[in-house]
Amino acid sequence: MSDQVNAPVAVIVLAAGAGTRMKSAKPKIMHEIAGRSMVVHALHAAAALEPKNLVAVVRHQRDLVAAHILDHFPQLTIADQDEVPGTGRAVQQGLQAVDGYPEGTVVVTYGDVPLLTSEVLKDLVAVHEAQGNAVTVLTTELDDPTGYGRILRDAQGDVTAIREQKDATAEELAVKEINSGIYAFDAAMLTSALQEVTTENAQGEMYLTDVLAIARNRGGRVATAQISDRWQIEGANDRVQVQRLGQVLNERLCEHWMRQGVTIIDPSSTWIDTTVVLSQDVTIKPGTQLHGNTMIGTGAVIGPDTTLTNVVVGQNATIKRTDATDSRIGEGATVGPFTYLRPGTELGSDGKIGAFYETKNVSIGRGSKLSHLGYAGDAEIGEYTNIGCGNITANYDGVKKHRTKIGSHVRTSSNTVFVAPVEIGDGAYTGAGAVVRKNVPAGALALSVAPQRNSEGWTLAKRPGSASADAAFKAALDTSDIE
Repeated sequence: MSDQVNAPVAVIVLAAGAGTRMKSAKPKIMHEIAGRSMVVHALHAAAALEPKNLVAVVRHQRDLVAAHILDHFPQLTIADQDEVPGTGRAVQQGLQAVDGYPEGTVVVTYGDVPLLTSEVLKDLVAVHEAQGNAVTVLTTELDDPTGYGRILRDAQGDVTAIREQKDATAEELAVKEINSGIYAFDAAMLTSALQEVTTENAQGEMYLTDVLAIARNRGGRVATAQISDRWQIEGANDRVQVQRLGQVLNERLCEHWMRQGVTIIDPSSTWIDTTVVLSQDVTIKPGTQLHGNTMIGTGAVIGPDTTLTNVVVGQNATIKRTDATDSRIGEGATVGPFTYLRPGTELGSDGKIGAFYETKNVSIGRGSKLSHLGYAGDAEIGEYTNIGCGNITANYDGVKKHRTKIGSHVRTSSNTVFVAPVEIGDGAYTGAGAVVRKNVPAGALALSVAPQRNSEGWTLAKRPGSASADAAFKAALDTSDIE
């Protein structure tokens, strides 16, 4: 049914509220769950209707909110709400931003309902147009409807009005069917009816809900489209509600991916952004967070205790106890444990970045290994090279960064330091503790050899009375006894 709807003439997203209960310098609708702000979630659902006009009505921290919205939806129209309070006034000003006299269907939704799906909005429009309604209200029933406007019906079950909490009688407060605040309107009727809406109510606001009574008095049909999934119309006014919405959305994302063939060992400790893409037979272990534009290939194993942000992982790769950002991991590669991949890291297929390693702006070729306790930054490493324990690229001279180039089939010994800029040829070796300051030709062995000098009696002379001196003295006595 939802696939057959016509494009609305406009979808108006109300995003003007201050959100004071958030107690935050950041506007309420810009708080994030699952990798997107609440308003961006709402706009994605709205944009899926492909309306002729997509409008966001803003007021609180206007410039900040408008810039955030336009960064994600540059073709969207921004409308400003003036001093007149109320959702009716917000919609009226949203309509004024639409070119010409609107005809067709206008959908009104909110910037703080991040779980609302495009499918629900499409069904709302489909019901509205199939029944020829003047107004169609999206509703649900709650065991505790406190705070919501109540749906009032006549004996025949037709909607007569929506009564706001503060204006409701005791009998009306007992009604459990609530108004979501999300509507489909006949555009011409809405434009005309808003001119009759006043601020004569307990809140002193222009209620959008007053349009329903006006439409009914004019002979228009006011109907509902009811959903059972209350979370889709749940808004957030404080951080507790934001957390609950984020948890519900994450549970749904985990369930979605499990049904697509992903194994998630512990969904309660796994967090996945809306923008993440997972392939079949991926395994996600506990304590894993997948953010941004992360993409995981078939058969990869991620976690435990791993955070990936904008990371592309190839098929059958393994990543554990790793924090990685803006990186690419090749097929069959292994990363971790306790590994830190900074932006620009590219690990080739079947390669390895092992325990306690940090990388940044480095490309590592097929089959190459950086196994333990090192740092590789601003570097290029060829294929099937083995970088020894404790190796680092000294890439910064205090002013500028410099690159290190290490060829293929290179073998470097423990504690080698590459003082960039420097190049190591294919098949070269380095000795233990080498400090490489000059280019090393292909097939050469680079050594930093200095004679070892032992200063006899130094501890007794320079650290008298210390535990070391006592131990040295005892050792000397033991040696003399043997001799």
